Amino acid sequence: MAGHSQFKNIMYRKGAQDAKRSKLFTKLIRELTVAARSGLPDPDKNPRLRSAIAAARAANMPKDTLARAIKRGSGGDSAETYEEIRYEGYGPGGVALIVEALTDNRNRTAAEIRTAFNKHGGTLGESGSVSFQFERVGLIHYPKKVASDEEMFDAALDAGAEDCVSDAAGHEVTCAPDDLNELRERLEARFGPTENPGLTWKPQSTVPIDEDQATVLFRLLEILDDNDDVQRVSANYEVSDQLLQRLTA
Repeated sequence: MAGHSQFKNIMYRKGAQDAKRSKLFTKLIRELTVAARSGLPDPDKNPRLRSAIAAARAANMPKDTLARAIKRGSGGDSAETYEEIRYEGYGPGGVALIVEALTDNRNRTAAEIRTAFNKHGGTLGESGSVSFQFERVGLIHYPKKVASDEEMFDAALDAGAEDCVSDAAGHEVTCAPDDLNELRERLEARFGPTENPGLTWKPQSTVPIDEDQATVLFRLLEILDDNDDVQRVSANYEVSDQLLQRLTA
């Protein structure tokens, strides 16, 4: 199992379901706010906001919460100013990691992420130190039940996707970043709402790791995922499905 999948990177979420939902909403609200501030508050004219709204709806965010986030970002309400920062480094076993964050306090976030890396066998690097090993892509996910593997593959390529990979976890459709919103709209017209559409980093190659390395790496990823400032983590690790099941049981 390769670690490039945003849905498989962190499969060991902990805590009560309500706490998970609260953290997810915090991250989505920040993205909505920043997306609205980065362009027009009209999703038809702001692709990033359109993607953020789609992700919020996929997470069943209440309409009033979604609307307030957009209002804050578009200047209709007071709001914190969030800065987009990308951290790069290596984890246990030489696994390359890209951590994307939205923060209102650069020093706090940098200190927390550096501490997480240092305590779990990792090292933060300079900007660009690992991103050359990844490709920026648009990613759309559908649950397995939506369509057969062949049907989803054919539909994705017809809609302009670069690739479609299906397994027990569902269907992952990738595309060029600029094609994400058009692809999402075409697929949603046929299969309904997507799960967490967005841009991610796909590794050009993966690094196999053993059980000891995976145990420490997963703990690092869990801590990063629990950080409210962290929006997305991409990694190039690879573990077997059997090992993954054992570690996440």
